[in-house]
Amino acid sequence: MPTIDAIVTAGGVPAPDEPLYPLTQGQPKALLPLAGQPMVQWPLDALGGAEMIRRVAVAGLTPEQAAPLRCAKPWGSVPNQGDMIANIVAGGRWSAAQGDPPTHYLLVSGDVPLVTAAMLDWIVRTALETDHDLYYSLIPQAAMEARFPGSRRTFFRLKEGRFTAGDVTLAKAGVLSDYHPAWTKIVAARKSLIAQARLVGLDTFLLVALGRLSIPFGQQRIRERLGVDGRVLINPFPEVGMDVDKPRQYAMLRQELERRV
Repeated sequence: MPTIDAIVTAGGVPAPDEPLYPLTQGQPKALLPLAGQPMVQWPLDALGGAEMIRRVAVAGLTPEQAAPLRCAKPWGSVPNQGDMIANIVAGGRWSAAQGDPPTHYLLVSGDVPLVTAAMLDWIVRTALETDHDLYYSLIPQAAMEARFPGSRRTFFRLKEGRFTAGDVTLAKAGVLSDYHPAWTKIVAARKSLIAQARLVGLDTFLLVALGRLSIPFGQQRIRERLGVDGRVLINPFPEVGMDVDKPRQYAMLRQELERRV
């Protein structure tokens, strides 16, 4: 049976020229207060209730920063290593050091506070219906805009429709432990399908620019040119892609979570 440990990425610190800096003032974005607790506590609560998750590593916070946090599953934290890839690798090392290393890691962004245990379990169960290295969520534009009107997410066009990216990814443990030279570029391009397409060739870039790339062809190109056997999940939960990048989004989610509390 697969064993799934989660890594919550919480090390992002907005720079002075970024929209959230007036709110964070040099502190990790994941620690922004939301409805009475740090933002990262909300995905930790979801992971604590997820049936498919065994234990949790919070990657990117010092012991002092992580001290107010809690999780219903066994958990720990690792300090910021300087970039997202290094933080994820450090989180994986913490998890493996606990004994009985996992078969997969669920990578969860610390700034998606509306995710729930049921959403995370759906992603894991749906992904494990097949045997791929990496499972990446896309959220249809219609679902996102119906759930969060006015959020102004970035959408891209594929043959199958218009989508935005999700912030929860499932990966085999070997994908993280076997460092691939393309990972830094992949992570840097994670917010832009155009940037991702450039990594795998001019032909793919042109198809994306014209809105003619299909999901199966994109998966095939990534497998051939980057050596990663990935699968796209069409995710029905807009909350998985509703991260906090701008003050407007922070205000929207704060209002919703305060109502929920």
